[in-house]
Amino acid sequence: MRNSILKLAAVSVAMGAFAAATPAFAQEAEEESGPITISGGVTVVSDYRFRGVTLSDKDFAVQPTITISHESGFYVGAWGSNLSENTGDDVEIDLYAGFSGGEDLTYDIGATYYLYPGVSSLNYVEFTGKLGSTFGPATVGVQLSYVPSQDNTGNSDNIYYGTSASIALPDSPFSVVGSIGVEDGAFTAGNEKVDWSLGLTAETYGFVLGVSYVDTNRRSIFAFEDSKAGIVFSVNYGF
Repeated sequence: MRNSILKLAAVSVAMGAFAAATPAFAQEAEEESGPITISGGVTVVSDYRFRGVTLSDKDFAVQPTITISHESGFYVGAWGSNLSENTGDDVEIDLYAGFSGGEDLTYDIGATYYLYPGVSSLNYVEFTGKLGSTFGPATVGVQLSYVPSQDNTGNSDNIYYGTSASIALPDSPFSVVGSIGVEDGAFTAGNEKVDWSLGLTAETYGFVLGVSYVDTNRRSIFAFEDSKAGIVFSVNYGF
């Protein structure tokens, strides 16, 4: 566990150093080839939950991310997190790319390659489409994610569809956030899984603080109790 956190800390420092070293490049790119935006941050969570399932064995996780976006809507990026002990390096790295845009109705179409250093038999690719819109203080989104059949998923496909919402509370830094999703296929052993969450976030001094209740209709996904209900705390700092 300690080694995996140290590795993620190193990734986080590397991402931060890259971002700090890029303003001149970004400005030059804007002058020569069009505007480029670099964004990122680091999130610390009390439990890494992915679609309701804990992947850190209900221990805390450090999650750095960085994204490079072009004015055309094209973007590439990387995200990482430490995991509970496995046969690899106890680290997950997600490499993603896609195209996003829209105003009243936003869209995001992309692909993510889930990489697990030291245990390549777990690596897989997923394609995702998202739509979103804002109604007064509420922001609502829907998504559809599909994992095509591949060797590392047992030659089975997987589908996940869900919706999420955030409602800003008037005259306060708080927002109510929630989500619900349904998954079926390779990662649920053919038994449909439903996950949901409900919580609060607050922005203060450049940080976003969060607390959410997370639960599923399943108590075991990978042959042990890894999807029981839980409270997840988070602290995020972005740039």
